[in-house]
Amino acid sequence: MKQDKDFCESVENLFKSIIPRRRFIKTSALLGSSFLLNQIDCVQELFANETNGNLIPSEKPDLSKADNVINTVCLQCNTGCGLKVKLWNGVAVKLDGNPYSPWTMVPPIDYKTNLEDAASIDGALCPKGQAGIQTAYDPYRIRKVLKRAGPRGSNKWISMPFEQAISEIVEGGKLFTHVKGEENRVVTGLSELWTLRDPKIANEMASAIDTIRKKKHQEEKKAAVEEFKKKFSADSDKLIDPDHPDLGPKNNQVSFAWGRLKAGRAEFIKRFIGESFGSINAHGHTTVCQGSLYFTGKAMSDQFVEGKFTGGQKFYWQADTANVEFLLAIGSAYIEGGYGPTHHAKKMMKNLVEGKLKIAVVDPRFSKIASKAYKWVPIKPGTEAAFALGMIQWIIDNKRYDQKFLECATKAAAKKASEQSWTNATWLVKEDGTFLRASEIQVKQKEKRQAKDGKEWEFDAFVVLKEGKPVAFDPNDEHNAVIGDLFVNTTWGDKKVKSVLQSIYESAASKSIEEWADICGIAPDDIKELAHEFTSHGKKAVADPHRGVSQHTNGFYNVLAVYTLNAMIGNWDWKGGLIKASTYNTLGEKEGQPFALGKMHPKKMKPFGISIIRHDVKYEESTIFEGYPAKRNWYPFSSDVYEEIIPSMADAYPYPVKVLFLYMGTPTYSLPGGQTNIEILADVSKIPLVIANDIVIGETSMYADYIFPDVSYLERWEFQGSHPSIAQKVQPIRNPAIAPIPEIVKVFGEKMPISLEAMILGIAEKLQLPGFGSDGLGEGRDVKRQEDFYLPMAANIAAGDKPGDEVPDASEAEINTFIKARRHLPKFVFNVRRWRKIVGNVWWKKVVYAMNRGGRFQDYDKAYDGEHFKNSYGKLINLYLEKYTHAKSAITGKNLIGYATYLPIMDVMDNSIDDEKDGYDLHMITYREIHDTKSRTIANYWTLALHPENYILINSKDAASRGLKDNDLVKITSKTNPEGFWDLKNGTQKPMIGKLKVIEGIRPGVMAFSLGRGHWAYGSADVTIDDKTIKGDERRSKGVHGNAAMRLDDYLKNTCLLDPVGGSVSFYDTKVKLVKV
Repeated sequence: MKQDKDFCESVENLFKSIIPRRRFIKTSALLGSSFLLNQIDCVQELFANETNGNLIPSEKPDLSKADNVINTVCLQCNTGCGLKVKLWNGVAVKLDGNPYSPWTMVPPIDYKTNLEDAASIDGALCPKGQAGIQTAYDPYRIRKVLKRAGPRGSNKWISMPFEQAISEIVEGGKLFTHVKGEENRVVTGLSELWTLRDPKIANEMASAIDTIRKKKHQEEKKAAVEEFKKKFSADSDKLIDPDHPDLGPKNNQVSFAWGRLKAGRAEFIKRFIGESFGSINAHGHTTVCQGSLYFTGKAMSDQFVEGKFTGGQKFYWQADTANVEFLLAIGSAYIEGGYGPTHHAKKMMKNLVEGKLKIAVVDPRFSKIASKAYKWVPIKPGTEAAFALGMIQWIIDNKRYDQKFLECATKAAAKKASEQSWTNATWLVKEDGTFLRASEIQVKQKEKRQAKDGKEWEFDAFVVLKEGKPVAFDPNDEHNAVIGDLFVNTTWGDKKVKSVLQSIYESAASKSIEEWADICGIAPDDIKELAHEFTSHGKKAVADPHRGVSQHTNGFYNVLAVYTLNAMIGNWDWKGGLIKASTYNTLGEKEGQPFALGKMHPKKMKPFGISIIRHDVKYEESTIFEGYPAKRNWYPFSSDVYEEIIPSMADAYPYPVKVLFLYMGTPTYSLPGGQTNIEILADVSKIPLVIANDIVIGETSMYADYIFPDVSYLERWEFQGSHPSIAQKVQPIRNPAIAPIPEIVKVFGEKMPISLEAMILGIAEKLQLPGFGSDGLGEGRDVKRQEDFYLPMAANIAAGDKPGDEVPDASEAEINTFIKARRHLPKFVFNVRRWRKIVGNVWWKKVVYAMNRGGRFQDYDKAYDGEHFKNSYGKLINLYLEKYTHAKSAITGKNLIGYATYLPIMDVMDNSIDDEKDGYDLHMITYREIHDTKSRTIANYWTLALHPENYILINSKDAASRGLKDNDLVKITSKTNPEGFWDLKNGTQKPMIGKLKVIEGIRPGVMAFSLGRGHWAYGSADVTIDDKTIKGDERRSKGVHGNAAMRLDDYLKNTCLLDPVGGSVSFYDTKVKLVKV
C-alpha cells in the first residue's frame, strides 16, 4: 500500500508542479481551463481514495503491465530515444526508455522478447525526456484555431471555428477588417494561387525550362524564352512572370516551411504542397542545425552515374562510439547533445572505465565530454579546417596514412583490399579543375553505353598513374582492381596534372604546422601529438565534426577538411570507425513492401521553377542573371536554407511570396539575428498571409495571421529515423499514446483533432486537391484521415527491405494487449477495425508486432560483420569535388574550391569581419545543456526547477580585465546590435541581459551562453484571446537569449552571417562586448 500511496503522491505532484491551481488559464482556447483541471481532479480523487483505504483493486496502478504501456518515440530533442509511455486511467503518468530501442539500452533486449517481460524493464531516458509529460500537458497549449485580432505580434487573438479558418485561407479577401489599418487589405487566397493544375503541362514546361537553362549565351537564352512563350501562350497567365518562365507558376508563391520534421509528416506535407498543390517551395530548417555538415556529406557521396556526378545523400557520418578506440571530438558535445547522450554515455563511459577508449576534445569550451578526455585543446572558433590541415600535413610527412585504402580507384580494388568504400585520392586532375579523361591523352577512346532509360550516353574513362604510367578506369568497375600512385604532379603531353591527394597535400602544406597552430591559437605540439595518437589505432579512430564545426561561414570546408583527415586512416565502414545511419524504408520503394506510396497519387504534380531560397540551380543559368553580385546568394548544392526563407520573401527575390505556412518552426528565436525575421513578419506587406501550426503561441507563431493547434509528439504519428551514431538498422514508430488535446473537428466527414494533418486535409477538401479524399491513394484507397497514409508506412517497415525480411505475426495475445493498451484512445484516434482494413489482414498482425515494440530494430549484434560495419556506406567517397570547381559564387563570381582548404571568417562578399577594432573583443559561442533544447523544454517545470536560468560564461582572465565577477548582470552588444536588445515590433524591447558565471573552462577571449532560455512567448508573456487576458508565467522568460547579437551580413543586411557554400548559419563568428548593468 505504501508503494501505491507514494506513486499516487508523485502523480498528484506531477500536475501540481505544472502550474499552481490559482493561476489556471480560464479560456477554452487553451488547455489549462478544462482538460488539465479534470485530470488533476481525477488524480486527486484517486489519491484521496487510496489514503482513505477506498481504492479498489482495479484502480491500483500497475505500470509494469504491458496493457498499461505504449512504446513510441521521444521528441524532446531530435535524438529520438525509444519511449515507454506508462498510462493510468488514460493519463501519461511516467515516461521511461523503451527497452527494445538501442538508444535506451546497450544492448537492448531481444526484439522477440514478449511484451509482458519487456513491460517490467525500463530503458534509460534523460531528464528532459522524462519531463516530456509536461510538454504534452502544458496549460498554455492551444486547443482552437486562433486568428489575429490586432497587428502582427500584438498577441491579440480571437478563437474561431476550424471550418471558417479553412474557408478564409482558401478563398482570401478582406480578412482583417477588424484590425485597424487593414480594413481594406485584400489577401490572396490559396484558390487564386493554385493556377497550374495539369501535370502534363507542368512536365512540358519543366522540360522547356531545362532547355532554357542549358543555353550558354544570353541571346540564345532570350530566344529560348520567346519560343517558350509561344508554345505555352494559352497558359502564360499561370506563370509568375512570363518573361522569366524559369521562376515557375504562381503556385510557387505559396511556401511551406518547417522546423523539426520527421518522416511521415514530411511526406504528408510534401504530398500536399508539392505533389498536389504544385509549389516548389517546401523548405526545412537544416541550416540552422548543421547544414554544412549535411551538404558536405552530400557532396562527398555523389556517385558517377551515366556520365555525371549525382545522387549524393543529404547525410553525414559519425563515430561508432561503441567500438572506437580514439575519439577526437571537434566541436562535438556527446554527453550534452550530439544526438544521443543516453546511448553515447553508456557506450563511452563503459569503454573509458575499461581502458578501451581515449578521448581528446577540440573545443573552445570545456564541455562535459572534455571532462572525460585525456586532452582538451581550446581552439579559436572557426579555425577547425586549419587544425585538420595541420594534422594532415604531419600524417603525410610522417607516412602514417593508410596507403592501401587511399590508392584504391575502383570498387574492385576496394574489395581486393578488404575495403567497402574507396576514394578518388589517386585520380588525376587538370589545371582547369576537371578530371583528366583517357581520351584526352589517347589511353582509351570514348565508348557508348546504355542508360537505364534505354538512351545512350558516352563514357570517357578517368585516369590514374601507376608507377608513372597512365591507367584508364571506371570507378564503378567490379572486376578490374585499379590502384594508382598517391602523389602525382607532372605533365602528360600538353596536360599539366596532379593527383587529388597531391592537391590536398599542397593545401595542407601551404603553411607550416607552426603557422596552422598560430591560426588556431594553440601549440604546434598539440597538432603533432593528436596526429600521432589519431594514427595509432588503425581503423578505430575518428575525428568527429558533428556539429559545431559546420556552423561558421567556412563550415563546408571545415567539415570537408575533417572528413579528409579521416580518409588518411581509411576508417569508413569499419567497426570503431565512421558509420552512417541505416533505416528501414517507409515509402514502399523496396522489393516486397506492400505500399509504394510515392507512386500512389492519381494526379501527381512535379513542381518546377526557382525556389525562394534559390537552391539546386545556378545563378548564371537563370533568366534573371544580371552579373555579379546577385541580390542574394544562390545555393546550387544545398537546400533547406532556413535563414534565407523569410528574408528572401522580404526582398521579393526572386519573386514575392503571398502565403507562408510555418510548421513547428521558430526562426525568430532559433536563427542568429532572428530579430530581422521579426521585423519582416510584423510587416503585412512583406508576406501577406502567414499561417502557423503549433502547440502553443510561440516566438514566431505570435506573428502569424492564423495559428492552427497541433498534437504533441505523444499524440501523433511519425517515423523518427536514425542517426549515424546508431549502428543498427532501425525505424522507430511514433504513434498516439494519449488522447489528443486540441478541439475535435470534422474533415471529409471524419472526426479528428485539429492538427497539422487536419489542417492539410481541410485545405485539400476545400480546394478539392488530388491525392486526398476519396481514392487519394488510388482506386479504393482514401486519404481522409492521417492513418490512411501512416499505417501503410508502418506496414512497409514491418515488411522490411527485401522479401523474407518481414517481422513475425503478432500472436492473438499480443494483438489483445495492443488493443487494450489503447483502450483510453477515442475511436476517432484508434479504431481497430479501421486500422486493420487499411493495411489488410495479411499485414495487420505484422504491423501490430512492430508497433508493440515501438518500431523496427535490428538485433544488436547483427550491425557488424566481423570488423566491418554491416549496414555499410560501401561506395565512392569524394575527397575532390569536380562539379564544385565549375560553380561560381553568385555574389563574387569566383569559382568554388573542390578540396579541403582553410578560409578565414568572411561575409558573402569575401570581406573579413573585423569588429574587434570597434571594441567588440569577445568571441561569442553557444552550447546546449542536457535538460534544454532550443525552445520547447521551457514548459518543463521539473527541469526548470533544477536550472531556473542560464548564464553567460567567461574566463576568469576576461572577467578580471573587465572588472566583472560571478552573478554580475551584463548586457550582450555587437556591431549589428549595439543597443543589445530584441525589438519585438509591438512596443516591447527585450534586452539581452544575463548573469555572469566566471569559469576556467573556456578559452580566454570567448564567451558562451546556453540555448533555450530568455523567451518572450511560449507562455512567458501575456496574451489576449477573445478579450480575455491570459497571464504569462515569468519563469519561462528568465535567462538570456543572445541570438539578436549575432552578426548580420553587411551585404545581405537582413540576414545573419552564413556559409555561402554549405548554407549553414553562423552561430560562432560574432564578436561582442559585455556591458555591466
